[in-house]
Amino acid sequence: MDHLATASLTSLWDEVSGIQPDPDLWVVVATLVAALAVVATRGSWRIARNAITIAHEGGHGLVALLTGRTLTGITLHSDTSGLTVSRGKPHGVGMILTAVAGYTAPPLLGLGGAALLAAGRITLLLWLATALLVALLVMVRNAYGVLTVVVTGGTFVLVSWLAGPQVQAAFAYAVVWFLLLGGVRPAFELQAKRSRGGAGDSDADQLARLTHAPAGVWFFLFHAVSLCSLIGGARWLLEL
Repeated sequence: MDHLATASLTSLWDEVSGIQPDPDLWVVVATLVAALAVVATRGSWRIARNAITIAHEGGHGLVALLTGRTLTGITLHSDTSGLTVSRGKPHGVGMILTAVAGYTAPPLLGLGGAALLAAGRITLLLWLATALLVALLVMVRNAYGVLTVVVTGGTFVLVSWLAGPQVQAAFAYAVVWFLLLGGVRPAFELQAKRSRGGAGDSDADQLARLTHAPAGVWFFLFHAVSLCSLIGGARWLLEL
């Protein structure tokens, strides 16, 4: 019995970690165009931005844990805003890294996803994304946030288990393109909102208070990370 269980786990791991064939170039380009359309169109962006918020708040939460802070909870709101609460020193490296992680998480996740796709690890990417969403769900503290994460995670599960290799590849590429492209827009939106006198307690403002460096320095960092991730990820995905 133990031998069968071990064999099944080995078989499952081989399936998850195995290399899948790259999709045709037209699929990669089509998913790029689709993701760009979603990010550039106001109506679709207002809905799809929830996924960027999930990655944003998840980045705060993960780095808070990695730096020794106590993660209290995460809330996700229907206006695509979110809040991650952690306990620990209100200053220092841990708090700074936690604050930086929000706007940098979506593009960096996209870059990591592009690296996996470039290596042919399509199934592994889908399973890792599902595992991260399940871990995030444990920390979500409001009904809308739970619904958003469950719907997103459920989509990954359905594609992972029921879809064929071509659909899985197209879905994985679309997700990664969306993270890379969608990771660029929020920092620009935040800057525009601050120029109108809003968002006075943004991540950039918190970092300015924590480090005494101007908020503009942190906006530069957010833009640099997102644009460099987009360029690097595009090179991998398009095999340039």
